[in-house]
Amino acid sequence: MAATRYRRFLRLCEEWPLDRTKKGRDLGAFLRQRVALAFREGESTQIADPEICDQMYESLARINSAYYKNKYPRLRNTSFTGITVEECQLVLATDNMKQVEEMKKDH
Repeated sequence: MAATRYRRFLRLCEEWPLDRTKKGRDLGAFLRQRVALAFREGESTQIADPEICDQMYESLARINSAYYKNKYPRLRNTSFTGITVEECQLVLATDNMKQVEEMKKDH
């Protein structure tokens, strides 16, 4: 069973997108690191609690497939600030956040 779980997590990691604008803060990269740590011995890794492992996988799979986004569609793709998803991604990019931090230090 551990081999099946391992393969499922590997497939999830392959499908999970990487956001190159969030260097050091990307959820996809973090997920890959955690899977590598959790399955150090690959398919022969012993799972301490298979039920919790399966629950984690199912939760991550729902996030990756946009299950809740599709189940509860939004009327508009803006936040309370009124900015679009693209503008929000631009603001949250690591390079832009570093620039803001540098500006704060200068003042």
